[in-house]
Amino acid sequence: MEDIRTAPGAAADLALIADLFDAHTADIVARLNEEGPDTAAAVLAHLPLERAIDAFDRPELSRAGDLLLDLPRERAGEILKGMADDRAADVLRELDGDDRSELLKRVDFDSAWPLKRLLAYPEGTAGSIMSTEFVSVPATYTVAETLRHIRDVERTRETVYAIQVVDPETRALLRVATLRQLITGEPDQPILDIAPDRAPITVHADTDREEVARLISIHDLLAVPVINERHQVLGIVTVDDVIDAILAEGSEDVQKFGGVEGATEPYLTTGFLDMYRKRVGWLGALFIGEMLTASAMQHFEDELAKAVVLTLFIPLIMSSGGNSGSQATSLLIRALALGQLRLRDWWRVALRELPVGIALGASLGIIGMARIAAWQKLGIFDYGLHWKLVGLTVGVGLVGIVTFGSLAGSMLPFLLKRLGFDPASASAPFVATLVDVTGLVIYFSVALLILHGTLL
Repeated sequence: MEDIRTAPGAAADLALIADLFDAHTADIVARLNEEGPDTAAAVLAHLPLERAIDAFDRPELSRAGDLLLDLPRERAGEILKGMADDRAADVLRELDGDDRSELLKRVDFDSAWPLKRLLAYPEGTAGSIMSTEFVSVPATYTVAETLRHIRDVERTRETVYAIQVVDPETRALLRVATLRQLITGEPDQPILDIAPDRAPITVHADTDREEVARLISIHDLLAVPVINERHQVLGIVTVDDVIDAILAEGSEDVQKFGGVEGATEPYLTTGFLDMYRKRVGWLGALFIGEMLTASAMQHFEDELAKAVVLTLFIPLIMSSGGNSGSQATSLLIRALALGQLRLRDWWRVALRELPVGIALGASLGIIGMARIAAWQKLGIFDYGLHWKLVGLTVGVGLVGIVTFGSLAGSMLPFLLKRLGFDPASASAPFVATLVDVTGLVIYFSVALLILHGTLL
């Protein structure tokens, strides 16, 4: 390995390594994220191996896959081999096929095999975030034998707090014991005697990670075993794995809700082309949708020509409907993500949103009519001879549009989930665009009814 003292930028790199040598892992990661890729790779190449492995084991480390590729071949292999399998799989998943294969060639077969298994599971499933480094003992073990086994293997296991007790012949999972139960048990007591006498909570490899998070939360688990059809343990999903996954999922959902394709890289490290690609699709689709708004206005061209005063309230009408729809959508997406609602609950949601939408629309309508009356009486603006009917048109229109917005915003996540899409794709701009078009139709339909024979 090249001596850093002879490398370009050696003085700066040496000073940075000295600063980070005894730093906390989180501080090392934060500092490396601020540095350029060349400097970060140079520091990771010369930090003590255990410190470098700890840094790569943190999901907060940006560009982890690219940094591994920038390291000397032997060093990259040592780090990849020392990392937790689930975290190493996450890093490899960031890379394309050729780069991934190149890194896998840098470790031995025994280290590469579990990584290839994890990479085979679809992203977002229990299999993709599980750790294959868990503690398991046969059901014939005593407490003393189990504790001795934990002492022998603890350095190679992600966690020792949940012990999988398996059938000695079939390797099928029988019980899960905790370290606390082991410590409080008698040394010669059978492991089955101290483990809870109930079937453990388990998931399959294809279980969605949000369901895994829900199970860990409601059952207050340290880890949940991932089993196959023969009830054998493939791995475990620990509570910290779930936290990392849900944080990533939450960030992606927030981006989708804003009308942006989910991004995994931090904002400042996302390239121009990636930033463009993630935004142009939704923006183009929303622009095409807004063209329907222009078509709706063209349809009511004659009404607009006769009652120009109606155009003054179009922004008010459109924004109110879009806002109410976005509110409903955000509430429903959250409730669906937390498992508070199921697809079959759509009608219950509709029955709740209908009166809420009417009440909200009526509240805004009263404010709108009061504003028109105040401006007319105070002489701020003259809405014409039929200003009272104009105010009534705005008020009734707001009731209809806000009610429709609430219903549309609450039903759209259910529709997307039913079609197999992520409910978070019901982005706020998408809901606003949908309500803009229908809102204009509702507004001018109300105007035709109320103003017929006067302004229209």
